[in-house]
Amino acid sequence: MTPDWNALPSANSLWEATAEPAREFPVLSGEQQADVVIVGAGYTGLSAAHHIAKSGLAPVVLEAVRPGWGASGRNGGVITAKFRLSFREIDAAHGRAMARRMYEIAHESTDMVEELVSEFGITRANLTRTGQVKAAHNETTLKAAIDEANWMTREMGSAEVRILDKRGVREETGSDIFVGGVLNPGSGGIHPLNYLRGLADGVARRGVPVFQESPVIKLRREGDGIVAETPQGAVRAKQAIIATNSYSDLTGATAHLQRTLIPFRSALIATEKLPRNLAGKLMPTGRTYTETKRMMRWFRMVDNRVIFGGRGAFGKQDSQGAFDALRKAMVGIFPDLAEVPLAYKWSGLVGMTLDSVPHIGRIDDRTLVSMGYNGAGVAMSSLMGRYLAAFVRGETPDVGLLDVSRMKAIPFYPLREPAVRMVAGWYQFLDAIGQ
Repeated sequence: MTPDWNALPSANSLWEATAEPAREFPVLSGEQQADVVIVGAGYTGLSAAHHIAKSGLAPVVLEAVRPGWGASGRNGGVITAKFRLSFREIDAAHGRAMARRMYEIAHESTDMVEELVSEFGITRANLTRTGQVKAAHNETTLKAAIDEANWMTREMGSAEVRILDKRGVREETGSDIFVGGVLNPGSGGIHPLNYLRGLADGVARRGVPVFQESPVIKLRREGDGIVAETPQGAVRAKQAIIATNSYSDLTGATAHLQRTLIPFRSALIATEKLPRNLAGKLMPTGRTYTETKRMMRWFRMVDNRVIFGGRGAFGKQDSQGAFDALRKAMVGIFPDLAEVPLAYKWSGLVGMTLDSVPHIGRIDDRTLVSMGYNGAGVAMSSLMGRYLAAFVRGETPDVGLLDVSRMKAIPFYPLREPAVRMVAGWYQFLDAIGQ
C-alpha cells in the first residue's frame, strides 16, 4: 500500500518545537532534466547537491516527505569524528595505513559540518566544537577507555585526548556515578533540524531545485540515462544518487537497499527547562557525553534542558517502554532530575551495517549510494556529499573501508528484528549485572 505522504507524522521533538520555520518546497509536477537526480533531502542528499552544483553540474533533489523528516531531523545533534568500529580495531584487521586513512576521513567529516555551517551562514544551527567525554561506569571499562586513548595518542597522534579521574568527570557532568573517563576534542553538538533546514534553504537559494512530497516510486534506465518517476512527474538525468539510508523502504524504488541495513530505533527524551541553579550544576562545560555500557546512553545540555538518548527502542513506532527506560537511566545518572517533567519524547531510525561502517560508491554505471552511518551520521553524511560529487565527476576518491564493494546484505533478513531484540536483551542483562 502506498503511504499517504501528507499523513506521515513528524517527530514530537525538541528540534521540531524550536526550529526555524521550514521553507516550503514545491511538489514535482511534469518533467525535469538534470545531470544528477538525488533521492532524499537529508544531510547526504543536500550536501551532495551543494557539491555537485559547485562542480558546474545540475542536480535535482526529490524528497518523499519533507526535508528533515527522517533521521536528519530526529537525531541527537552530536558531531563526532569516529566510526562504530574503533580505529584500533581497524588497525588490527586492516593495517596501519587503513586506520590512518579512516582517521583522516572521520576528522574531515566534523570539519565539513563547520564548513557547511559557515558556507550557508546557518547561525541557528548553534554548532559547538567543545569535545565529548566518554564516562566510564566501572574500573574495567575505564581501563579500556584509557588504553584506547593512549593508543590513539601514540599511534594516531591524538595529542589532545585527556584522561579524567572520578573528580574530573563529576565536574564535567555533575554526576557521582562514574569512576573516570576520557575527553576527546573536536566533537561537538548542533541543532540538527536547523542545520538541515539551513542546508535545504541554502542549496535552493543557489538555484538547485528541491521538491518535497515527491517520492520516487520507480528508478529505471532509459537510453544512456536514468529516469526517477514520482506520482506526478519525473526527472530525467544522467546519474542518480540514492541518499535514503534507514528510510529506504518508504518506496519500492529503493527498498532493495534496505536489505543491507539493520534499522535500529534510537529514542530520545528532553526535560522541561531546568531551574537556573540545577542547570548550572549539570554538564556546565557544554560538551556532549557518552557512557561505556553496552547499551550506550548519551546526553547533553541544550538551552537548560537535558537531552538523553540511546538505543533499545524496537518496532516501527515510538515505544513508551523505551522512553520509560531512558528516563530511568537518566535519573540513575542524575538523581536531581527525578521530579523534572519530560517535555519531549521522540525516536528515529539508525542504519547499522554488518561491518559497522558506512558505505559509498557506485552500485552500477548510473547509480550511486551512501548509507549506513551506524549512529554517527550527522558529520559523516555531510562529508559523503563531497565524495558523491567526486564520484559523479568520474573521480575515484579514496574512501577506505567505506567502499560500496564491501557492503553486504543482511543474512536471514526477515529475522533481523528478533535477532536485534535478542542481542539487545543480552546486552541489557550484562549492563544490569555490571559486566
